[in-house]
Amino acid sequence: MLSPAHTWSLTLIAAAAGFAMLWVFRRFADPHRTRLAKRKLRAHLYAFRLFADEPGPLLRAQRELLVWNARYLGLMLRPAAVLAIPMMALLIHLDAIYGKRPLWVGEAALVTARFDAGANLSGVPLVLEGRGIAVETPPVRLMEEREVCWRVRAARSGAATLVLRFAGTSFDKRVEAGAGFRYLAERRVASPMSWLRYPAERRIPDGSLAWIEVTYPQAEIDVFGWGMHWLIWFSLVSSATMLAFRNRFGVVF
Repeated sequence: MLSPAHTWSLTLIAAAAGFAMLWVFRRFADPHRTRLAKRKLRAHLYAFRLFADEPGPLLRAQRELLVWNARYLGLMLRPAAVLAIPMMALLIHLDAIYGKRPLWVGEAALVTARFDAGANLSGVPLVLEGRGIAVETPPVRLMEEREVCWRVRAARSGAATLVLRFAGTSFDKRVEAGAGFRYLAERRVASPMSWLRYPAERRIPDGSLAWIEVTYPQAEIDVFGWGMHWLIWFSLVSSATMLAFRNRFGVVF
């Protein structure tokens, strides 16, 4: 599990995210229309019990329930749309810190490079060099997947560098080992769209290499002695913050 400092820092970030989401809901939601929609939903749910033996009123209650449920979801859609991109960016960066852990000194990992369809993997030498990290195996070529794999082992704590040499070009990849807070750039990519998912390292120049990846171990945060995925704890804390302070912000869910 990650250190208690990871848990406390994630808790503070999740609480801050909860306050930020409350502000967005206060700014972009309509509490009066939301309250009306909730009252209508409750009223039509009660109608199910009152008119259980009367098909006509029951069908009308079902229809109105669907209508007001759609209106309620529409009211929630506007603040949710505003939050979508910032929250997605935040979660991507948090996963790089809390989702995986650095290698321990002496721990092995798999390095995989994927090439484009036009790359000639059979007749061109591939060399992976390590600076602060040992490369233990020759390249294993998976021709159908257009991938080449190596096993590496962390030689010391801190940042290390892998250098892939292929067809007269070279590409470097950062590897992290040791304890403490580390931003883990698991994959370095060439595609601009993929770079939005893996923005920690600069893009690979256009060419035959699509991406190069270091497989870091999965991590859990320590919550009262229990291992938990960071996203579960983040969701619990941010949701609890929103529920606890929604009245002060005048927000209605």
